[in-house]
Amino acid sequence: MISRLLRTYVPESAAGRAFALVALLDSVGTGFYLAGSTIFFIHVIGLSDAQVGLGLAATGLTAFLATVPLGVLTDRWGARRMLMAYQLWRAVWFAALAFVHGPVAFVVVSALLGLVERAVSPASQSVVSVAVPGRDRTRTLATMRSVRNIGFSVGAMLTAPLLAAGSTLAYRTIILADAASFVLAALLLARLRVETAPPPVRRGGLSFLRGFGDRRYLELSALSCVLAVHMSVLAVAIPLWTVRETDAPAALVSALVVLNTVLVVLFQVPLAKGAERADGGLRAMRLAGLALIASCAVFAVAAAPLGPVFAGATLVVATLLLTAGELWHSIGSWELSYKYAPEHRKAEYLSIFALGNSVQDVLGPPLITVVVLGFGGAGWAALGALLLCAVLLLPLPVARLDHRLVTAKG
Repeated sequence: MISRLLRTYVPESAAGRAFALVALLDSVGTGFYLAGSTIFFIHVIGLSDAQVGLGLAATGLTAFLATVPLGVLTDRWGARRMLMAYQLWRAVWFAALAFVHGPVAFVVVSALLGLVERAVSPASQSVVSVAVPGRDRTRTLATMRSVRNIGFSVGAMLTAPLLAAGSTLAYRTIILADAASFVLAALLLARLRVETAPPPVRRGGLSFLRGFGDRRYLELSALSCVLAVHMSVLAVAIPLWTVRETDAPAALVSALVVLNTVLVVLFQVPLAKGAERADGGLRAMRLAGLALIASCAVFAVAAAPLGPVFAGATLVVATLLLTAGELWHSIGSWELSYKYAPEHRKAEYLSIFALGNSVQDVLGPPLITVVVLGFGGAGWAALGALLLCAVLLLPLPVARLDHRLVTAKG
């Protein structure tokens, strides 16, 4: 049984296992940060809520603006080298964050941190695509996502005694632990042997704009962005809908989030099996859309005034469907974003695709709060209709991109 579990969850290649360990270290540090950073900002740096929001906005803005240019640099200088540089950059500025004073320094450091925040994921995917054999690539990415969820939880739990201590030193230790995790991740990457890598690509300073002219790839990214709304449903809709519109107890919100995390850890890797097939990516995206549409219907039904047991059971079913959509969307987006990226511009194109998540981060929450929560059942129906449109349109750019691949191969 143990050997079967290892075959299912552990990547076959040594490089894949190394990437899983890098993801674990990275996420444990991030778990530290997520659990303790807000308290650190307010009680140690002495920021107001508005100043914290300004710093986080600066992080998001620089991350959005720098993602694609850094993707071009990643192609130019090598994905492994640049990923190491990104991890060390994060380590330096998180260490600096532990000792900043005042709102101006906080905003500046936050902006500097944001420069590489969105570049890490496409760079990681690009390194995996080079270092890991093709049939093990998606499995490795799935394992990395599973261990990240474990790492976030472990990091958050390890933060508890430091938060309980309540001292400035304890709060700084939380931030420095995050910085240390990035140093360890960079050291592991330095030991990784990448045997076959595409030759560096040298292009002009504004070459990152060329990728935005690939209409079909942009259409694919936009449709994936629509399906990525599951992130806002989990973070925004579940808490507010549960508390405001259903008879379920408020404590159920935490249980639903934990359920989602556990399911991602358990099923991300098994569901990735077979995704490398010719139609695997599109099939996963279709399944994601259908599961998300079904979850919208069940979330709407949960508001029926039939008591807490009915509401609780219905919300659990809706969360199961939402998580299934999340899992399939991750698999489909990995496959399609990689498959249609030009061979020597992988990081650039993966960075363009990753912008969809940034757009979702901006538009998703207001879509949920204004449309879904504002109109109740009709809002869920509208969201379901939007998802259905994405599912129906997906085959169009995929077919054209497939045709381009066939033509390019002669």
